[in-house]
Amino acid sequence: MTTTSAPSRPAAAPEQPEQERVSAFGGLSRVMLLGFVRDRGALFFTLIMPLMFLLLFGALYKSGGTPHVKIAEVGQVQLLDTAEAALQGQPNNPLAALEITKYTDESAALEKVKKGELDGLVEQGTDGRVVVRYSQGDQVKASTVQGIMNGLVQAANQQAAGTKPPFSMDLGQVEDKALKPIQYLTPGLLGYAVAMGAVYGASFTLVSWRKKRVLRRLRLTPVSTGTIVAARVGVSVLVALAQTGLFLAVATMPFFGLKLTGNWWLVLPLVVCATIAFMSIGLVTGAVAKSEEAANGINQMLILPMSFLGGAFIPLDFAPGWLQTVSHALPLRYLIVSAKSVLSQGGGLMDVLPSMGGLLAFAAVMALIASRFFNWDDA
Repeated sequence: MTTTSAPSRPAAAPEQPEQERVSAFGGLSRVMLLGFVRDRGALFFTLIMPLMFLLLFGALYKSGGTPHVKIAEVGQVQLLDTAEAALQGQPNNPLAALEITKYTDESAALEKVKKGELDGLVEQGTDGRVVVRYSQGDQVKASTVQGIMNGLVQAANQQAAGTKPPFSMDLGQVEDKALKPIQYLTPGLLGYAVAMGAVYGASFTLVSWRKKRVLRRLRLTPVSTGTIVAARVGVSVLVALAQTGLFLAVATMPFFGLKLTGNWWLVLPLVVCATIAFMSIGLVTGAVAKSEEAANGINQMLILPMSFLGGAFIPLDFAPGWLQTVSHALPLRYLIVSAKSVLSQGGGLMDVLPSMGGLLAFAAVMALIASRFFNWDDA
């Protein structure tokens, strides 16, 4: 009879001294921290991007409060005089938020409101009725106009306490009431999509082809540099036009209800010019960046602020004046404003022609900068 002994348990590992555990923890922590610092993508999305949003929104809303609105006073409006006397010397006077311009031609004033050059129109009707017209092109400004005028009517009526309220208000928008928010969302989101596609397409292609030595091989072929650039431009423009067609096709579906104006087709040459402008930005970032990760970080730092400052997502009514001035130097603003004009506000050729010229001029300047940093390979 044989007996088997139970397998012996492995000897327990000697307990690691406390000093060694602390040393191992410190070493691992150091390696992980160095890995994080050297990972540009993680560094960008963890630290730089949140800080960028903090600085951006902090600057946008630093001077928050009631934004100034431009109002056309057609003829003599008794309400404004009465409200001025009633509110004189009071803090937070709503009249301080109004920039009033007198007009004698109602149709001319209405046209400026439709185009967004004025935020509202006010005129005196019969029996104390105050007629207020505004544009839904900027819903923040439209709400502000309504709120301010309602406050003035209430202040004037309180001044005449004990008698029949002398004023009433007739509110209305200058556009067709069938218009929906999609009329104003489409241009902003389309502009953002076109900018993203053009910038990333140009920069990633340039970086990838340089890393893979494709540019070096193309340099040795009979193909000219102009042909290479023209091919890249052609592809980017084709993609942008496809984006535009897709956006308009979806937005005009009955579910969304986008109604195109008569000159909507002017958005097509506008998108072509904007694509060339955004491509020039991608050429600069692609020439400077050494990897796709670096190009992605640079592109994000450029496109995201440009989208907010250009009005793709939020209006700039609460932004300080200097920041609104800066936004006029950004190509995305001109694409969005002009696209909104021809898609939603009945704008014509003269509403897009200056923007198209400015976008092409911007592209020429950026192309010169890109040529200064361009390399055929990483060597």
